[in-house]
Amino acid sequence: MGLIAVALAIAPLVIGASLGNAWVRVLDFAALYIMLALGLNIVVGFAGLLDLGYIAFYAVGAYLYALLASPHFGLHWPIWAVLPLGALVAGMFGILLGAPTLRLRGDYLAIVTLGFGEIIRIFLNNLNAPINITNGPKGIARIDPIMLFGHQLSKPVDIGGFSISGVMLYYYVFVIMALAVVFVGIRLQDSRIGRAWVAIREDEVAAKACGINTRNVKLLAFAMGASFGGIAGGLFASFQEFVSPESFGLMESIMVLCMVVLGGMGHIPGVILGGLMLTILPEAFRQGAGPVQHAMFGKVLLDPEALRMLLFGLALIAVMLYRPAGLWPEPRHRRELGR
Repeated sequence: MGLIAVALAIAPLVIGASLGNAWVRVLDFAALYIMLALGLNIVVGFAGLLDLGYIAFYAVGAYLYALLASPHFGLHWPIWAVLPLGALVAGMFGILLGAPTLRLRGDYLAIVTLGFGEIIRIFLNNLNAPINITNGPKGIARIDPIMLFGHQLSKPVDIGGFSISGVMLYYYVFVIMALAVVFVGIRLQDSRIGRAWVAIREDEVAAKACGINTRNVKLLAFAMGASFGGIAGGLFASFQEFVSPESFGLMESIMVLCMVVLGGMGHIPGVILGGLMLTILPEAFRQGAGPVQHAMFGKVLLDPEALRMLLFGLALIAVMLYRPAGLWPEPRHRRELGR
């Protein structure tokens, strides 16, 4: 644990000095995606409820922060007031999604949650008339950055003659928040509620026969997972200082779900591994891949973005073929599969 703490502390300094602040920014987003993946892991990994609209809660948290901490409405609430409110509002949206879908499982639940995510995005894209609430497709700009001890994290700070950039300061805040989410997730996993979620995932009929109130337990899974997404959304808005509906499309939901499935559903270390890989590797592919050209005619067959997605898709297929339980599955799942 001490070595991990030291590695987390010096990682942005080493990477910033060797690769530049662009890669430190990638680490910032890795911490945000880990928070999102851990929240979705409660719904998908613990409770076994397939959710394809999870990014909607991320959008709710981001837009709530943007509306309460920007010149859009002339409000500039501090982050310690907005983040808990974002978690609460996102949790309420989670209950709103979970209540009408309690009897659905599998593909039917996936379709409903997919529609919910798209509804939220469309609402954000169109709530600019007759009353301008979200500023429509233009998004909300000039969002207040996080203020700590009277200092804006977006500005560099000098410590002992050494300048720490804003992206590094955000990194430490995001890592602390991600570690807090990990702690909560571990406590939930080993709690009575966590065992009830696992029981529902394995056999809902048997869980109900054992006295578990499946309705309330599933609603709690939706609410808890959504609250983590709301917190991550508020941090994202403060970091970017701009939000728009394009940031919360279906591809983002699929990416977060891939992090959970690739790492190992229900296994917190595996989910963290999946979040790191699917944040860092695509960026490495983006910067390392060049255009593929025809040998004779010199015509570009694949641009770098298409090549990146091709390599990314092939890597996912290979992992699902040879590690169906994920790269780092739960020990029980590993024993069941003999892997």
